Amino acid sequence: MTRKYALLAVGELLVDFIGMEITEDISTAERFQRFQGGSPSNLAANMARLGNSTAIVSCVGNDNLGKYLVEKVHETGVDISHVVIDNQEPSSIVVVSRSKGTPDFIAYRTADRMIRPKHISDELLSQSAIFHTTCFALSQNPAQKTIVDAAERAVQLGCQLSIDLNYAPTIWPDREEAMQIIEAYVKHGALTKMSEDDAERLYGKVIEPKEAIADLHRMGAWIVCFTMGSRGSIISYENGKKSFEMAAQKIEVVDATGAGDSYWSGFLTAFLEGKNIETCAKAGVNIAVLKLTTMGSLPSNISRAILYTPNT
Repeated sequence: MTRKYALLAVGELLVDFIGMEITEDISTAERFQRFQGGSPSNLAANMARLGNSTAIVSCVGNDNLGKYLVEKVHETGVDISHVVIDNQEPSSIVVVSRSKGTPDFIAYRTADRMIRPKHISDELLSQSAIFHTTCFALSQNPAQKTIVDAAERAVQLGCQLSIDLNYAPTIWPDREEAMQIIEAYVKHGALTKMSEDDAERLYGKVIEPKEAIADLHRMGAWIVCFTMGSRGSIISYENGKKSFEMAAQKIEVVDATGAGDSYWSGFLTAFLEGKNIETCAKAGVNIAVLKLTTMGSLPSNISRAILYTPNT
C-alpha cells in the first residue's frame, strides 16, 4: 500500500546559529550564520530532496524566527501543514560550532518541546510509511509522552518506526530515564541509528560497538546502524542475527554538520524502495559523503541515482 507520506518526522524544528569558521568549540567561534535546523526537519528535508513525500510535526513560536523556520522547511518540499504555532513559547535556538568532528552546541529549549497528542492524529499516522523521531525530541515533556504514545499508535496503524539516538547529556541529563524512554520507543522494532559519540554520551563511558548494538536489539530494535566516523559503520539487523561492517570512504571533510541526517535519508529512501540492508547502508554512505563534501545544506533535487553509485 502506497501512503501519502514516505516519512513523518516528529520533533524539533529550530534555528541553528552555526559558526562560520572551523573551530574546536563554541568558545573560539566569533561569527555565526543562521540556518533552519533540527534533526527531524533536516531528515525530512533531505528525503524530500531525494524525491520523497515527507511531512513534519513540530512546534515553533509565534515570532519571526518561527515564521523563518516554516518558510525554510517549506522551501525544501516538506509538507508544513502539521507545524504548530505556540503562542506562549518562543522558537527554540541552538548555537553550534562548525567542526570536522562532532559539533559543540548549546540548546535553548522552548517551543520545540510543546508537541501534544492532538497534533498527531490517527489519520496522519495512517498516511505515513515511516514515523521518525530523535532523542532530542524525546528529552522533554509534553513532547516525550506525546511521541512515545503516538509511536505505539503508529505501529498499530502499520507504520515503521525510526529513531536517531542523538543523545546528549546537556539536553537530557537523566540517563536512566533516557534509557527507559528509548526502550519504550524502539521495542516496536524500530530502525535505529546511533553514532559512536552518541553511545559514549548515552552510556557515560566508552563502550564497545557490539555491546551497544546488542543492548538496542535486546530493547527490540530491528535494525541498528552504528556509525564510527572515519572507521566506517556496523549494520546489525534481523534483531542481531545478521551484521556486516562498512569501511568509510577517504574524503576531505568540508562540513560535518548534518552528516548523520544525510546518511539516514539515504538509508531510509533505499529501505522504502525495498532494497536489501547492505544496499541501504551503501546508499546512506553516498548521501553522507555528499554532505561531508558540501558546505551548508545538501543541494535541492538530488538524483536518486547517487544512492546506488558504487562506493569508492
